[in-house]
Amino acid sequence: MKTLREVKIGETVRVVKLHGEGAVKRRIMDMGITKGVEIYVRKVAPLGDPVELTVRGYELSIRKADAEMIEVE
Repeated sequence: MKTLREVKIGETVRVVKLHGEGAVKRRIMDMGITKGVEIYVRKVAPLGDPVELTVRGYELSIRKADAEMIEVE
């Protein structure tokens, strides 16, 4: 299993599954990160938090903890 946190800068991946419960999972889905969507990793901050992504044509920053809940291929 590979999570979004392990993806290198410049890579494009597809979401396979969202882990997590309730409000956290809902928040990730509300940001447009759903099963099957493509995510391009733009930048990772020097200490690894946050991760900057391009999802559905817009830019998004998420925390490492949230990135770990997103399973990708």
